[in-house]
Amino acid sequence: MTRFIRFTLATAAMALAAAGAHALEPRAGVKLRALDKITGNSTDISAKVGETLTFGRLKVTVKACFQAPPEDTPESAAFLEIHATAPAGKGQNDAAAETARMHRGPQPIGPDGLLFSGWMFASSPGLSALEHPTYDVWVINCNTSTPAQPAAPAAPAPEPN
Repeated sequence: MTRFIRFTLATAAMALAAAGAHALEPRAGVKLRALDKITGNSTDISAKVGETLTFGRLKVTVKACFQAPPEDTPESAAFLEIHATAPAGKGQNDAAAETARMHRGPQPIGPDGLLFSGWMFASSPGLSALEHPTYDVWVINCNTSTPAQPAAPAAPAPEPN
């Protein structure tokens, strides 16, 4: 009898816990913060899902972004692919210089200089992070709007006669 009561209470507790949990909702855009460790400057970057943006010598592609509904614990998760780009002014023909460059700094984990591919979480930026000696990138939140564009100056109001 005691086992039955324990089983019933455990089942009821799991059902109540599952009833309060909500799935993350897909969003159309993401807000990232990027840090240049050399200069100490951080930049907030907004991008739409599917868009590729450039920060320093990184190309960041946003594949997906999900956010918890307002009644849940705040959480945002974005799937990002981050690629290293070649330094400006370097020739592509010098194989020895390219090999030497590849043995310094972060090592690509995939083709085309892929440094990171995975989910980043706003509430736990260290859980799944980009490992790069010069740059840090982390998720701030997901949003439904497109990135903000500079507003056009407003026309002056007509003067009363």
